[in-house]
Amino acid sequence: MTESTPKIRLRGVHKAFAAKVILNGMDLDVGVGESVVVIGGSGTGKSVMLKCILGLLKPERGSIEVDGKEVLGIGQKERERVNNKIGMLFQGAALFDSLPVWENVAFGLLAQHLVSRPQAKEVALSKLAQVGLGADVGELWPSELSGGMQKRVALARAIAADPEIIFFDEPTTGLDPIMADVINDLIVKITREVGATALSITHDMASARKIANRIAMLYEGRIVWAGPTSKIDESGDARVDQFINGHADGPIKMAVRA
Repeated sequence: MTESTPKIRLRGVHKAFAAKVILNGMDLDVGVGESVVVIGGSGTGKSVMLKCILGLLKPERGSIEVDGKEVLGIGQKERERVNNKIGMLFQGAALFDSLPVWENVAFGLLAQHLVSRPQAKEVALSKLAQVGLGADVGELWPSELSGGMQKRVALARAIAADPEIIFFDEPTTGLDPIMADVINDLIVKITREVGATALSITHDMASARKIANRIAMLYEGRIVWAGPTSKIDESGDARVDQFINGHADGPIKMAVRA
């Protein structure tokens, strides 16, 4: 891999479910150390894109590269090696209710037998500290946490193994505006500290503007605009303008029953 090789590269990716086309020749580059946010309405294929990169879904055709190497069609061991580079903050946090907070954070380390339980707990408490949570929180259960604290714990879990890449799936969903801004600040801080490449999906423009170096808009299965965050208000694309300003009228038509 050279310095000019994207960390993640998608070319001509197609994915459909029966007759419903979700990704229709999607192209996207995410540079090393870059934070890219893919925006778009619900059901436009943002989550499908992430699942294709992770190998959870198989595109009908196209190319997906990580560090310059094709990852479509690779074997299970190679897939595990690639996915071990990736941490993920799931929508809704997705914590395990039956495990205390520290075990949630250290779950991947323990599942892969990378460290002993005492070492895993030490790592977990260190990561919790990075997201502003004390050691006492590590002994709590997820049900004892507020929504904002659950997101912080999920972020600590995403960085537990010091990943090279972090995926953020709707990181501010369900949070009030103030807590959403706290999470956005943490995402910026943590990705810089870890030195990770970040790929996020959201329809929250306040979040996108804060965490992205570059924004790309997914519409009808393709990226219709991509550019620096500072340039999105002058994109010149009516679809982008409609989406970022939240206007009902425009080229994007929402299916609404009368």
